[in-house]
Amino acid sequence: MPTPLPTATDPLLRGPSSAHYAATLHDVVDDVAARIAAVSQPFCGASRAELAELVDAVDLDAPGVGDGPALREVADLYASHAVWFHHPAYAAHLNCPVTVSAVGAEAMLAAINTSVDTYDQSTVATLMERRLVEWTAERIGFAGGDGVFTSGGTQSNLQALFLAREQALTGADGARLVGGERRDRLARLRVLATAASHFSVAKSALLLGLDDDAVIEVATDATGRMDPDALAAALVATVRRGDVVMAVVATAGTTDRGRIDPLDQIADACDAVGAWLHVDAAYGGGLLVSPTRRHLLRGIERARSVTVDFHKTFFQPVSSSAIVVREPADLVRTAWHADYLNPAADGEINQVDRSLQTTRRFDALKLWATLRAVGADGVGCMVDAVCDLAAAVHADLADDPELRLVAPTDLSTVLFRYEPDGVTPEQADALVPQVRRVLFDSGRALVAKTVIDGRPCLKLTLLNPDVTLDEVRAVLDLVRDAAHGLLAGEALAADAAPPCRGVHPRLDRVAATSAAMPAEMPAKTEEAAR
Repeated sequence: MPTPLPTATDPLLRGPSSAHYAATLHDVVDDVAARIAAVSQPFCGASRAELAELVDAVDLDAPGVGDGPALREVADLYASHAVWFHHPAYAAHLNCPVTVSAVGAEAMLAAINTSVDTYDQSTVATLMERRLVEWTAERIGFAGGDGVFTSGGTQSNLQALFLAREQALTGADGARLVGGERRDRLARLRVLATAASHFSVAKSALLLGLDDDAVIEVATDATGRMDPDALAAALVATVRRGDVVMAVVATAGTTDRGRIDPLDQIADACDAVGAWLHVDAAYGGGLLVSPTRRHLLRGIERARSVTVDFHKTFFQPVSSSAIVVREPADLVRTAWHADYLNPAADGEINQVDRSLQTTRRFDALKLWATLRAVGADGVGCMVDAVCDLAAAVHADLADDPELRLVAPTDLSTVLFRYEPDGVTPEQADALVPQVRRVLFDSGRALVAKTVIDGRPCLKLTLLNPDVTLDEVRAVLDLVRDAAHGLLAGEALAADAAPPCRGVHPRLDRVAATSAAMPAEMPAKTEEAAR
């Protein structure tokens, strides 16, 4: 049967529809580019109810309207109400602006739709990913290391701990324990980490069938870094109880504080008892290419496994992460045989043997394009820029009369509270979620909140190397204005007649706060832009 000619609504990307594909994608790209150029605040400020009404109004069972109308409708729904991470007033989570080259590579890999689980589906893509894994291993200091790209730090940590578990469930003869002996050993496996380690460590322990008390909390110093002496004592105590140390998880860039554990000293403690050391460098992995801060990762080369998230400090679109191991033989524990994927003795490179996933996107292409376009040193300079910015903000707030710094950082976070003289700690506690909500509801600035040493605080996560100190100061001014408005609203509510008190206090506070906010973020000056 002859191939039908493409129509305006030809749904599949193929040879006859290639021109339609090109025109459609050009329209999408032009629309997104125009939106990016016109963004004036990180979020439009629409309420959840308003967004839910828009989403629910779409009839997903209706007849198709064609590519152009459908994508315009999608843009109006999604792009109009998206959170824009490139805007200088976005400073909430570990979301970064992305390189243009990576976005171009994303379009390429989505259209071609390669799956890199087997060589016969991917050919050169497999070789390119293998080369990037080797490059990352070399940057870590793993001579001859191995690894695989994953969907993110959570999956990378899960796979690392899976490998550590299988190592711990291997007998002295190198054979995998089975039956009752395996169940007994599994019940005694322990993972040592700090309270600041990523939640995926505890979640992985659950998924791996470990006991509820399998994760042992190791004490930290006053700044949130793992205490090596406390680790050494915990390792000894664990062994004396008859338990088995499955792994020690050190963090190179804690989510809240951006602190890097003392990796060399932790490695010393692990080597003393033969413990598997996993370093979660999802946040701090960008320091691998930093011209000035690479030394902060000293000791990472002594780990058994390392997590790196390229979609954080390598400025890649989600998703792009990797699990890298020092000993290639460790990855064999992930292998699973299926005749249609990895037939025995066929001589092909089948990465399904390395990954927890089967079908897997060619996310490595984005990093490849970025390294070729910007260069590793260029990426490292962008990492340094966000760390330098955070240091400048810390210095700026050192003697601030209203905003109090909560903790130091090694990377690009700023933890602080609105707590001037006359505001009690309890009032400052209550202001944290309220300030964040007021700013979010306005769409003017997005900051995060967390808890440090039992006290809530606000958090800036600075991952945009183009943002200036003045632009961060403008966000902090919005925080101050929101706090002023909230406190003024409380004072007005307290002075109101009893029948009126508390009727609409939140609406009053938001109105008062919004009225106090400056009209716009300051524009970059020519000097600041340089």
